[in-house]
Amino acid sequence: MKKPVLLFLLAVTSTAWSAAPRDLAEAYAAEASRQAPGFKASPQRGAEFYAKRFAVSDKMPACSACHTDSPARPGQHAVTGKAIKPLAPRAEAARFSDPAKVEKWFRRNCTEVLGRECSAAEKADFVSFVAEGL
Repeated sequence: MKKPVLLFLLAVTSTAWSAAPRDLAEAYAAEASRQAPGFKASPQRGAEFYAKRFAVSDKMPACSACHTDSPARPGQHAVTGKAIKPLAPRAEAARFSDPAKVEKWFRRNCTEVLGRECSAAEKADFVSFVAEGL
């Protein structure tokens, strides 16, 4: 992760102990705009990303494989069968409130589903999507 985003996330956690999903989306968007000037997070792109089949893994080809077609509904891990709480903050208030957890799960899930880490732009779009509850 780039230093500016990390510093922002550390500042948010040290002052408030939690962040709003919008704060995280803005931090990721700021990082993405440094890489691609003029970048604006898009909930629509986030929805497309969420549903896209990457086919890196047969068991987990897309986010929706474990998190269902709606991030507002509970899911189930495709491999372990473990229950997963809804992704949407409106359905699960604690979601996207701890920047360290968000980074942990992005790193793990992006690697498993995409075969690589997610970009700042993808993270900004994704968080915008789930936060707006499209």
